Parts: sequence; structure tokens; C-alpha cells
Amino acid sequence: MIEFFTANLPIVLCFVIGVGLLVAEVFMPGFGVAGISGIVLEVISIVLTYGKYGGLAALGLTVVILAVIGITISVSLRSVTKGRLSKSPIILKDRETTAEGYIATADMDVFTGKEGESTTVLRPSGMAEVDGIRLNVVSEGEYIPKGTKVRVIRVDGARVVVRSIQ
Repeated sequence: MIEFFTANLPIVLCFVIGVGLLVAEVFMPGFGVAGISGIVLEVISIVLTYGKYGGLAALGLTVVILAVIGITISVSLRSVTKGRLSKSPIILKDRETTAEGYIATADMDVFTGKEGESTTVLRPSGMAEVDGIRLNVVSEGEYIPKGTKVRVIRVDGARVVVRSIQ
């Protein structure tokens, strides 16, 4: 048994390190060095297996790699949500809720129904001054020239929708 592992040490090392790097990539933002290195190591282990044992063994190793990666990542993600890893400082537990005083966007509802003047051309977005405050606004789709009187008809989150006043 020892001879089997020593003869296949490069294949086994590429396989194990590649799986480890792919699992580490799951917990890193973006697709970076760990993910690419893990994929390259898995491909190298398949190529080495093909060179030493043939196509059927390489196909079998490919199936094993996919199964092991799937099982390992699902177990890791389960551990993150309910297991030991969920108590780790690597997992963010803080939340920014309104109950704790966090505000995602400024409350723009106070401008509903107010009148102002467009300070730039609105096609359909631009700037308008309402109650002495410059706002990023959006028209209902029509072109509104600069200097036109506008009324705020609704506010959708941070989106202020205006209509020209005739």
C-alpha cells in the first residue's frame, strides 16, 4: 500500500492540494489565485493519471474529483452555517439593520409633491434644485430642458421621479 502512494505521490498531492485550494476559494471573494491554482492542480492530476494508467483511469479520476469537490464544498458550507466553522471569526455575523440605526439611503420622501427647477437637461436623468437642495432626479421618460419648473411626483428609494409643470 505504501508503494502505491509513493509511486503516485505527485497525483495524490495535486489532487489533495487542488481540492483544498478550491474549498479555500469558496470562502474568498472573487475568483482568484486559489481557485485557478486548484483547477490547474486537478487538471495536472488527471493528465498524470492519463499518462501513467490510460484514459479510463483518467476518466474515473475526473468523476472522483468532481464528487469529492462537491461533497467537500457542501460539507464546508454546512459547517459555515451550522457547524464549528460558524463560530469562527472568519464568518461575518454583524448586521446593519435599521433597528441598530443604519440607514441604507437617505429618506427622500419629504420631497414628494414639492416643486423645483431643473438645473441640467433631464433626458431622462439629471439634476434639479428642490427647496434649495440639488438632487439627482429622473423624469418620467420625457425630455425636460434646463430651467424648467418640475414637481416631484414620487420617490422610489433613492430615485426621485419628477414631472414638468406646464
